[in-house]
Amino acid sequence: MIRGVLFDLGGTLHVADSPEGRDVWFARRLLERLADYGIALDADPETLARRLHENGEAYKHVSEKDLRERPPAEIWSDWYLRDWQIGRERLAPIAEELSFLYDYERVRVIRRPWLKETLDALRSMGMKLGLISNIISLSVAPHFLEEYGVRNYMDCMILSSATGIRKPSAEIFRAAERELELRPEELAYVGDTLSRDVQGVRNAGWRLMIQIRNPGAAKRDRGLENSGLKPDHIISELKEIPGIIRKENEEEKQ
Repeated sequence: MIRGVLFDLGGTLHVADSPEGRDVWFARRLLERLADYGIALDADPETLARRLHENGEAYKHVSEKDLRERPPAEIWSDWYLRDWQIGRERLAPIAEELSFLYDYERVRVIRRPWLKETLDALRSMGMKLGLISNIISLSVAPHFLEEYGVRNYMDCMILSSATGIRKPSAEIFRAAERELELRPEELAYVGDTLSRDVQGVRNAGWRLMIQIRNPGAAKRDRGLENSGLKPDHIISELKEIPGIIRKENEEEKQ
């Protein structure tokens, strides 16, 4: 019997895009904020935007290989801003703020329709709810949920930034099991990627995996299209979830 439903954040509860010029706008914003703290980078916004992208991709490649999320000061000093050799100690006091800005402002984020209604329906069914997200900021996920008016719905919030573990490692799912006091066979997960979400649920042995369509996931899932890795259900809207959970539990009772 499914007793808990957990969600990914990016691509699932909201989707993101990057309008033309957004990367340079963000780089300018970052240069200004660093300057507020007395850190002057010898770079124009265009150069910083390019290096942020390249260094971010390099960090993503390494972290997806060893499934470790580094502390913010290490991410910024050793990866995102490594060209300027600022050092971890100098960046440590502001690294979380930089991570928040990176996750909150670097791309344009758009909330999925039917979010609150979906969580209301799941709560009315007695479901425990939670979030499991790969994210470099400790504070931005709670901020998004407050902004969306659903923070109080979440019985647990498991972030790679807090655990140091990234999906698809089974261990980040185990953290949710412990917090909710539920077994793998009692849990369902909703996410948008094969590589992180579907694979993570299979690694953890959870009861149900629901994949929500997101065109932005294609890049992350490249090479897995014909791997045989599949969710139990594919949906287009969050509002489809309660019906799936209800049907699964009714069939289990029969």
